[in-house]
Formats: sequence, structure tokens, C-alpha cells
Amino acid sequence: MPKTCLAVRHVAFEDLGLLGPLIAARGYDVRLHDAGVDRFDVQTLVAPDLVIVLGGPIGVYETAAYPFIGDEIAAVAARLASNKPMLGICLGAQMMAAALGARVAPGPLKEIGWAPLTLTAAGRASVLAPLGDNNPVLHWHGDNCALPAGCERLAATAHCPVQAFFRTPTQLALQFHLETEPARFETWLVGHTVELGKAGIDPREVRRQVHTLGPAAHALGGKVLAAWLDSIGAPA
Repeated sequence: MPKTCLAVRHVAFEDLGLLGPLIAARGYDVRLHDAGVDRFDVQTLVAPDLVIVLGGPIGVYETAAYPFIGDEIAAVAARLASNKPMLGICLGAQMMAAALGARVAPGPLKEIGWAPLTLTAAGRASVLAPLGDNNPVLHWHGDNCALPAGCERLAATAHCPVQAFFRTPTQLALQFHLETEPARFETWLVGHTVELGKAGIDPREVRRQVHTLGPAAHALGGKVLAAWLDSIGAPA
């Protein structure tokens, strides 16, 4: 019987991207859970064999404006406590941090565009090792999180000290995006037009980076995500 992957999606264009075929190739049946539409209860994220919590343009602290956030964080906490595999990307990583009791708040500036990371010693020994310290990855966030107690920090940038962490190697949180598909990136520029305008970022510059830096980042992203999926064990 195929194992299941539940992907929590907050906006339609921030989807699984290249993760979709990688997960399917490893024998998982993938189901989407649209946050704010589909209900969260404490068990929502416990049953699937694999859970991916994707990005989005809201903050984990905006519970008054978006009441489902509290239920989502509780569901993420239950998943983490189950010790089953989980990947959080951007907002998903912040959900994981909040569920583990760490502070999440606006950072000193928005990181939007391609830029390299600095890996910690633990990061260089992890599935992130192929990223090195010189290969640009896509950043698209304004919030930073503190390192949750009992977790290992894997990567940083100058303005975001916790760019990646894990609770266990099978429960991985990434502030940055390895999953994006350059061929479909125009949907991000359209969907985030207000955020780009407020940050004073010209979409034409980001589009230029898609063409010059996106393909190499896509190849590295596929390598890292495939390695992580292989490390958690393939379905029987």
C-alpha cells in the first residue's frame, strides 16, 4: 500500500515545485491540505507518513487576523512530537519553530532574491552539504526565528542567523526555497507584487536572477531534497 505525503499549502503558487515529482518517484501518494480552507485538528498532520509545510506571506504571530494559524501550529507540534518525517519551508519552518516554543518575529529586513548561505559545521555534515558557502539559493522572507531548544542550527545569512535547523535529521526546517521551478517563477512575481513594491524591489531584477542563477539553484535544490527524502527512508 502506498505511503502518504500531506503537503500544507498557504497560497497556490507556493507549491511543492520540484518536490512533487521527487516525492512521487519514491512511491508516495501526495495530498494537498489548503490552510485556511481545510480544517486543522491536532491529528491532521500525525497520520501521514510524510508532511511538508510550505511557504506563504503571513506571519505565525498573526493569529488574530488569521485564526487558523493557532490550530496549524498545534497540528505541527503534534507532528513533531510523533517523531515522524517533516519538512518545513519558509513559513513552514517558522511554524516548526513556533511549535517548538521559539520566538518568530520580523527580521531587520526582507531577504528576497538569490544569495548564498553560510553552513555551520552541522550543516556541512548534513544533506545541505552540496550547497556549500558560495552557491546562491532563493530567499523570500521577512520574518526570522530563534533556534528552538534541542535543535541543531545548520545555516545562516548575515541578516538571518537561523536559516535552517533540524530537531532530528528527519524533521528539517528551511527558511529558504530549494523547491522553486524557474520555468514557473513568474507566478511568484505576480502573487507577491504588493510585497515587492513595499520592499522597493523591482521584479525585473528578480526575474533576471531567475534566468542567471535559477537553473543552478534548481539543480542543487533537487540534489539536496532528493538526498533528504532518501535519508528518511522510501515507502515499502
